[in-house]
Amino acid sequence: MPSLFRFLMVASVLAAVVFGGLFLAGMLLEPDQSELSTSVHGLKVRR
Repeated sequence: MPSLFRFLMVASVLAAVVFGGLFLAGMLLEPDQSELSTSVHGLKVRR
C-alpha cells in the first residue's frame, strides 16, 4: 500500500507542476491585441 501512496503523491505533484505552468503561461504570455483586416480576392459583394 505505501507504493500506491507514493505513486499518487508523485502523480499529484507532477500534475500540480503542469497545471501551475499552464496557468502562469496563460497569465504572463498574453499576446498583443491588434486589428487585422484582409481582403478576399474574387469575391463580389451584392447590395
